[in-house]
Amino acid sequence: MCGKSTYRYSTWGIASLLAIGLAVSAGCSSKPQKARYLAANAGSACHAKALPTAGEGGLAWGSTLQIARQKSLHNCMRYASRSGGTPNTCKVVLADCK
Repeated sequence: MCGKSTYRYSTWGIASLLAIGLAVSAGCSSKPQKARYLAANAGSACHAKALPTAGEGGLAWGSTLQIARQKSLHNCMRYASRSGGTPNTCKVVLADCK
């Protein structure tokens, strides 16, 4: 007799825990999604591309046009020197903001 009543109470306990879990998850599903990667989205308003006369260039994103241009020049110099190009001839060829 004790085994049957324990089984009945455990069934009710499992059912109530399942119902509570579903209620909590349903309440959270209506919230708007937040951006998960704020650092990636924060500085992506402008971009710039710099190219050397020989070797690889550099593309960079920044919150302002000046920052994007500066980053792309630094990337161009770094990649041009790694690829056997001419880092001192890097020039910004494209700069734009959204």
